[in-house]
Amino acid sequence: MPQQRLAHLEYLGDATKFAPQMHALIPKCALLENFSPAEVRLLAHFMEVYRAEPAMEIIQEGDGGDFMLMLIEGRVDVVKRDRWNTPQLLASVDAGRTLGEMSMIDGEARFATCVTVEPTLIAVLDRESLARIIVEQPLLGAKILMEVVLMLSQRLRATSQRLLGLLDEQSQAGGTAPNLL
Repeated sequence: MPQQRLAHLEYLGDATKFAPQMHALIPKCALLENFSPAEVRLLAHFMEVYRAEPAMEIIQEGDGGDFMLMLIEGRVDVVKRDRWNTPQLLASVDAGRTLGEMSMIDGEARFATCVTVEPTLIAVLDRESLARIIVEQPLLGAKILMEVVLMLSQRLRATSQRLLGLLDEQSQAGGTAPNLL
């Protein structure tokens, strides 16, 4: 449950009172880009909000995951440890971005660690709440799932493009490309 994994953060209650801020993020938030204000309010009813101070881990690489989060305010660094256990910055994300969708869906271990860079507000949707949405509000549930699938598909395409670029660089430098299939 997110409450246990996020116990070190300040719990602010359900996200209903933050729905206007969440709706204002639509231009920056792929998850909400096709949501009406009423749909954002309804989704917010199923989410919980936490406040984190700078330098706090909100997702830990290797932990099991059953929730995703949306940054309402603040900035978060996404860090992955390399094979030498050295942290490598993968991305720095601002308000409107979502994190943790893959682990919420498949329950697998977190891929990277997410650390707040500044005071940050996050809205959290866990797997249990998503299941409740699907049962109680099936149209909203279908819309959320479609948006998550689209976001993950876009991220996979972008990652594949970056990988192809790295493979091209490697082959131009005289190295042999690994067999990826």
